[in-house]
Amino acid sequence: MSRYNRQIILSEIGQEGQDRISRAKVLVIGAGGLGCPVLQYLAAAGIGTLGIVDFDVVEESNLQRQILFGVSSLGQNKALAAKSRLLDLNPTIQIETYTDKFDEYNSLQLLRDYDIVVDCTDNFETRYIINDASVIESKPVVYGAIYKFEGQVSVFNFENGPSYRCLFPSLPEKETIPNCSVIGVLGVLSGIIGTMQANEVLKIVLKFKGVLSGELLCYNAKSAEIQILKFSKSKSEIERITKKSSLVLEGGRSSGPSMSKNEISFRDLKDIDTVQLVDVREPNEEPKIQNYMGLTVPFRELESRLDEISRDRTVILFCQQGLRSKKAVDLLRKHNINNTLSLREGAYGLIKLNKIDNDG
Repeated sequence: MSRYNRQIILSEIGQEGQDRISRAKVLVIGAGGLGCPVLQYLAAAGIGTLGIVDFDVVEESNLQRQILFGVSSLGQNKALAAKSRLLDLNPTIQIETYTDKFDEYNSLQLLRDYDIVVDCTDNFETRYIINDASVIESKPVVYGAIYKFEGQVSVFNFENGPSYRCLFPSLPEKETIPNCSVIGVLGVLSGIIGTMQANEVLKIVLKFKGVLSGELLCYNAKSAEIQILKFSKSKSEIERITKKSSLVLEGGRSSGPSMSKNEISFRDLKDIDTVQLVDVREPNEEPKIQNYMGLTVPFRELESRLDEISRDRTVILFCQQGLRSKKAVDLLRKHNINNTLSLREGAYGLIKLNKIDNDG
C-alpha cells in the first residue's frame, strides 16, 4: 500500500486497478534508449512480471540516453544490467531476462507467456518480426521509434486492430534509413517517447479508453508539436501474416524452417538413455535450473575445454533460447565431436521438463 499509494488513491485506479497492474505480464524488446524509461516506469508502477530481451552490451555512447546504466554497467549485457537496477528500484516484481537476439526462430516462444509486447527496437527487421509474431499470438504491441528530434508512438494489434504492416506494409531496403549511431538523437527524446509507451501499456492494463490503436502520435522535440495520424486495418496484410508467415511455430504448424538434425526438443530427452547436459550460458544468466547436475561451459570457453565434453554419451547443449547452443554444436563438430545436439527450447525447455516430472 505504501509503495503504490499515489496510484491507488486515484479513483480511476484504486486497489482493483493496482491488482491488475500486479498481475500484468509485459515483454519489453530492447533495453536501449526507449527500453530504459519504459522498464523504469513499468517497474515503478508495479507491473507483476517484466520480460527484457536484449543481446547487446552497454557501451559508453549509450549513457547519454539509456538512463538505467552507469559507468559500472559498461561491458555488461543490457538485459542483465537493467534487471539489476530495476530490482533495486522494485524488488517485489518478477523480472525475466533473455540475452539471445530476438528473431523469427524464438519470437513466438518469447511472446507466448506475456500479455503485452513493447517494441523498443532500433531496426526495421526486428519490428516486422515483432509485428508478425504478435499477430499470430494475438498480442498487442506498444510501438515507439525515435529519429533525431522526432518520435512516434502507437499501439498495434490491440483488440484485433491495425498492425504495424497496416501502417508500413513493406520492409524498407537496408541502409536507406540510418540509425541513431549515424545521424544522432537527442537523448531526452528517448525518455519522452519511452514514457509515452509506458503510459500506453498502463492504459491497456487498466482498460482505459483512448489507447493509441489506429493512431500514430508524432512528437517533435524542437517545437513541442504533437500530431496524431489515423490509419485503418488492412485485412490483406493480416491474412498474409497468418497464412504465409515464415515464423517457426511449435509443432511444425508453419511453412518455415523445421527443426534441424542438430536439434532436439525437451519432450524427446527422456528417450535418450545416457546424456551429458552442457550449459553454454554465462554464469549469471537466468533462468536458473533447479538441481542442475550437468556441466557449465560458457560458449566463449568451449574450445579451451573440449576435454570435458563426453565422447561416449549424447551431449545436449543448451543456452537461453537455443541459438548459442546451435553454434556450440557446429563448433564441436568442427573438432569431430559429433555426438552433440542443441536443445531447441533452451533452458526454458529444461524447466518445462522438470515441471512435467514434478506434476507426474
